[in-house]
Amino acid sequence: MIIGKVVGSLFSTKKSEKLVGSKFMIVEPVEMMEIAQSRLVAIDGIGAGIGEYVIVAQGSAARIGCDKEDAPIDAAIVGIIDEGQDWSK
Repeated sequence: MIIGKVVGSLFSTKKSEKLVGSKFMIVEPVEMMEIAQSRLVAIDGIGAGIGEYVIVAQGSAARIGCDKEDAPIDAAIVGIIDEGQDWSK
């Protein structure tokens, strides 16, 4: 899992029918957790908003975490960070 900040959302009118009704958010990993890409698209089933710090699961854990085991999902927001370290550094 990684920690990231929600920096935007996106809409898709044409997508796999297994993703219909899903909200897509753009997440930027915090500096200390950077991965190969600088941003990723994550399914959000918990209601994260732009500017919030979130926990993102990837791979099969992402599909399980949002109860869509048979959907083409590689990243899912599975938690919203309420408090903790200042992740903006």
